Amino acid sequence: MPSTPWRSIRPADPRRDYLVLLSYLPLRRLWRIPWFAFQASRIVRQLKHSAGVIGYSLNSRPFRGQFWTLSVWDNEAALQAFVHETPHVDTMRTMIPYMGQTRFVRWTARGADLPVWWDDALRR
Repeated sequence: MPSTPWRSIRPADPRRDYLVLLSYLPLRRLWRIPWFAFQASRIVRQLKHSAGVIGYSLNSRPFRGQFWTLSVWDNEAALQAFVHETPHVDTMRTMIPYMGQTRFVRWTARGADLPVWWDDALRR
């Protein structure tokens, strides 16, 4: 599975808890992968400048149309602000007809336990 290295946007306080989000984003149509990749690059740029994000990583099996995101946030409000901003919100609306069953898993992690590793995240 190709995954990107963990990208820290800002340091985490080792004494506090953070929100972790794992998302699974399957595509039903493989011919949409180039467009999906372009949109993902726009969302990553958004992510890098979003308030409340601690870090993130991406994972994929592109020839199977399977994509995952793993991100850590200050709290649910910070995550929701990101989700409802452009380009994320527009991309997700546009992608709905081409997506399979998406899944989202949330949990908390102590700052001292970051970054979150893919093996741990995918077990959830």
